[in-house]
Order: sequence, then structure tokens, then C-alpha cells
Amino acid sequence: MASSAKKRAGFISYIASRTYFFLILLQFPLFRVPCRGGICTTPLEVTSCYLIATEVLPAVVVKILLYPGAVADAFLKNKSIPNFNNLLNAYPNFNKLKRFDDTNDIHRIEVIVGSYLAVAGALLGYLRPGRMSLAGTLLVLWGLAKELFMGGHQYPKKAVSVYPTMLIAPILAFFSSKGDVKKLIRSFRHHTKAKYY
Repeated sequence: MASSAKKRAGFISYIASRTYFFLILLQFPLFRVPCRGGICTTPLEVTSCYLIATEVLPAVVVKILLYPGAVADAFLKNKSIPNFNNLLNAYPNFNKLKRFDDTNDIHRIEVIVGSYLAVAGALLGYLRPGRMSLAGTLLVLWGLAKELFMGGHQYPKKAVSVYPTMLIAPILAFFSSKGDVKKLIRSFRHHTKAKYY
């Protein structure tokens, strides 16, 4: 009985972590927020523009992260597949990033840090699912909610929005953690047993 719950939890976690990985890597639009690269719609775009601006990683590593999403976008829009060497041309504002341009970064710190955690959680979750993707997704949601409802920043409210696909991300991130899924299955079992006794 316990082993079947463990297998079920493992299967659910496996599917959820892989789906979350592709959601992040293929750059499905989750939100719309101003960033150093203009307007960013995915955690990977937010992360990439800050990695390029700060030069923490070589541009080649950032291009490797961006390439699957650029190819998927080209297929969806019936465009030609972008050349890897000129990949940053598909993201026009990424070429004009200033190294120390930190205007409004402090106001979007939750979205920036959450995006880093979401991307890292997706990449690590592909190998071994954990809670990092959930922490990142919830942090991004908190930052977006703060922008939408508390406001008070220098750009218009219309510049920030949340797409319906953003509702899928925290669910997938939650189910990526095998331990959480196991606890959920156990509590559901105890609840149904108590109901019938």
C-alpha cells in the first residue's frame, strides 16, 4: 500500500517536473513586466537579460538557455529558425543592455530573484525534482501581485500583467516535489478512510 503511494507520488512528481521544465525552457509567456531588456514575459527572459547585463555567465551559456524557446517561437510564428550566433537579435533589447543600469531593479527584486529560482529550479528539477521551482514561482507571483495591487512605481500599471498560463506554473511546481505529493496522497487517503468509518 505504501509502496504504491510512493510510486504514484514519484510518477506525478516526474511528470510535473518535466512539464514545468518545458514550460520554462520553451518560454511560454507567464507574465508581462518591465525589465532591463524592455518587456519580459517569461522567467527565462528576466534571468537572461540580467545575466547578460551583469556578465555573470558568458553570453554562450545564456544563448544555450534561450535557443529552445527561440526555436519553439519560430515554429509557432512560421518564421525561420534563428541562427545560434545571431540569437540575441531575436531579442532586440538584449543587445542594448547597460552593465550597471539598475533603475527600478529594487522595485522588482521579487520578480528578478523569483525568476532566477524558477529557472534554476526547472533545470535542477529535470534531474532531481525539489522545492526551488515552487519558491521561485511563488516569489514571482508575490512580486507581480505587489506591482498590480500596491503600485506606486515609475511605470504604468498596464506594463505589468499576469497571463492565464501563470496559474499552471505554481501547480506544476508544487507537484514537482515528491515529498509534498506523498503527503498529499497520504492525507487524502486518511480523509477518505475516516469518511467511511
